[in-house]
Amino acid sequence: MAKEKKITTVNNDGHIVALENALIRQDEHIILRDVNFQVRPGEFLYLIGRVGSGKSSLLKTLYAEIPLREGTGFAAGYQLNKLKTKEVPVLRRRMGIVFQDFQLLIDRNVYDNLLFVLRATGWKNQTEMDHRIREVLSEVDMVHKGYKMPHQLSGGEQQRVAIARALLNKPDLLLADEPTGNLDPDTSDDLMKLLHQISNDGKTVLMATHNYNLIKKFPGRTVRCQDTRLTEAPQEEINFDELL
Repeated sequence: MAKEKKITTVNNDGHIVALENALIRQDEHIILRDVNFQVRPGEFLYLIGRVGSGKSSLLKTLYAEIPLREGTGFAAGYQLNKLKTKEVPVLRRRMGIVFQDFQLLIDRNVYDNLLFVLRATGWKNQTEMDHRIREVLSEVDMVHKGYKMPHQLSGGEQQRVAIARALLNKPDLLLADEPTGNLDPDTSDDLMKLLHQISNDGKTVLMATHNYNLIKKFPGRTVRCQDTRLTEAPQEEINFDELL
């Protein structure tokens, strides 16, 4: 694997994510204002709120698809408000990103999907790549499905491959944007068990979700996007019907 400069993934206060007085906007549209929140390594955190409330935009700010122009931000070792264009790919390699629609390459099998990512992120040694692919497929219980094409997999299996892809470069931070949105209830439960196990193994997980039944089944720290604000939302105080 290509060598890169060793960086610290937490700030001076021990947070892997920290936003202070942040304004999240796209063009002239303000999405979230006065954002102040911190996440410690190993936390499992839910982002909740109605469609369009800012959940995805917050995640996009953390992986620098939306630049942070006002306020300060820190994620996985980088100051978001001072981030240079050339640093964005390196920042994203410090993270794993999981999307609702899987985003697998449909013209190649599971193994080659993962191999493509390793090569794109600087890995060179074939033996090391083989070993790493087997490791992440084992983590998501897909070790015997490497030869399968995406269309031969169920939705739950495709999302497991997407999580394996996100884990390839051993990120400290996993961002999941509605990862159960296309899955049935039983498959969603299985996926949540997997994500919580990943968190229990020491990775930080931030998950945007509309599936409030899952939050009740698998409790975790919860923050809410509402009326351009981000606020802590203790589970016992949430009226889930208001957020649908």
